Amino acid sequence: MVPADDAAVVLEALRDALAGGPAVLPGAPSSGLPATVEQRVALVVETSGSTGAPKRVALAANAILASAAASEAALGGPGQWLLALPAHYIAGINVLVRSIAAQTQPVIMPSGHFDAVAFAAASGRLDGELRFTSLVPAQLARLVEAAEDDLGVLEALRRFDRMLVGGQATPPQLVGRALELGFNVTRTYGSSETSGGCVYDGVPIGTAQARIENGQVELAGPMLAEGYLGDPERTAAAFCEADGIRWYRTGDTGEIVDGVLTVTGRIDGILISGGVKVSLEAIERVVRGLDGLADAVAVRAPSVTWGEVPVVFSTGALPLAELRSIVSGTLGAASAPAAIVRVEAIPLLSSGKPDRVVLAELAAASAGVDVGRQ
Repeated sequence: MVPADDAAVVLEALRDALAGGPAVLPGAPSSGLPATVEQRVALVVETSGSTGAPKRVALAANAILASAAASEAALGGPGQWLLALPAHYIAGINVLVRSIAAQTQPVIMPSGHFDAVAFAAASGRLDGELRFTSLVPAQLARLVEAAEDDLGVLEALRRFDRMLVGGQATPPQLVGRALELGFNVTRTYGSSETSGGCVYDGVPIGTAQARIENGQVELAGPMLAEGYLGDPERTAAAFCEADGIRWYRTGDTGEIVDGVLTVTGRIDGILISGGVKVSLEAIERVVRGLDGLADAVAVRAPSVTWGEVPVVFSTGALPLAELRSIVSGTLGAASAPAAIVRVEAIPLLSSGKPDRVVLAELAAASAGVDVGRQ
């Protein structure tokens, strides 16, 4: 198995792996891993661990290439990509795989702090007929803010034929601002277990399928992972077969209306507060719609009175009483946050997702104030 974290190194290692060479494990040390994996496995991706212990997802070459082919068809053809994501994150890996499949050379941004002006400048190096990039919502937000103030940035970003945005829920207000600026934004949904995004703007791409089973979103298609490396129990829990079709249980709740999938939250994002089920994702949707709180993250905290209560973290501020009134008026009294904690920056994983484990620990450490139901 070939460990790799530098994007240029990962690119070449992926070329070899997709041609039958050693499997690639981007961004992780080789210690503690088997020296070899099954021949069909070309890539092992360690999940972010945003809500629990990390898992190592084993992907076959056929699955990765099926994902690339479905994306290429959905995007209107092969193109050149700008990589602005870590090369050990499935969306970043996909930029490299799609470049290999399209036989184009990706433009790779330096790792580290994401700068909107530098991104716009790097986009000028794209000379392909079709130009694409893949982002997380936090990056899109910075690009929108920069484009609203800088005409040069705006014009550079409008050159993209498609900007894929995924990795976590993208606030509708942010998408609206991007579209108003003329950005060709597409929301994607998927995970490492599905070789990345396999649902674009709510519609499965290629031969991917989506269904709702007992309230949970399940995905199927040739892009599904083999399972979790060295963890048959987790594999059996996450993947199932029905009527000859293999499905991945996403852990997300959702609904499908007229063929369009809407993800409504996480099954493990439900807490019980005073005997009432509370969705942390639903709280986030409401709070993120308020001025200055677009980056809000809701986590659980222990409560002597209620068992568990939601706590909101944000770089913005709002009086707690006002926040509780708004949330309870929309979702009910049990969903009203017990506290809003202002931080200088939301702690993030390398994938760009909020580090909910760290925030939950902070919430637990500051727990102790119980509030009454309104």
